[in-house]
Amino acid sequence: MAWNAVGPLVGKQNIMIVGILRRGVPLAEMLHKRLIKHFKLVNMPLMNLEIKRYADDLTLLYPETKLTENHKFDAIDLSGTTVLVVDDVMYQGHSMLRAVEYLARKQVAEIGTMVLVDRGANKLPVRIDIAGVRLDVAHTDIIECNVPPFEPEFKIDLFKPTIN
Repeated sequence: MAWNAVGPLVGKQNIMIVGILRRGVPLAEMLHKRLIKHFKLVNMPLMNLEIKRYADDLTLLYPETKLTENHKFDAIDLSGTTVLVVDDVMYQGHSMLRAVEYLARKQVAEIGTMVLVDRGANKLPVRIDIAGVRLDVAHTDIIECNVPPFEPEFKIDLFKPTIN
């Protein structure tokens, strides 16, 4: 995924990597390290966004997708910045849309999107620029991304609910 990300970022003056909490953050950190180590892209700050509502979580605690604004970012000037937003799973697009809306209000120059898994089931007008894998699965299937440090092993699991 880092190889795919570097092309659109090369030659940009201001770059920021943004991870969507929860599992998008360690993925963004891994990407950040690889871009610095292998492609010598430096001066790329990391930012984390907290968005409540997870479409694959069947026990939805939040009926609406809400971005929790971190007030330490209120004064940050992102004008002229190219931002790459990283998350684990793109399902219907609620979380990614909230992130993109927030960053657009910050007057960024360009926004790119990257996910580990694209389910190909977008219901909202959000596109994914870079995907680790695309899994066209039933809407009832559950994709679980295991990402350290939250899980011990880096892997993607697909669960099919049993029909009684």
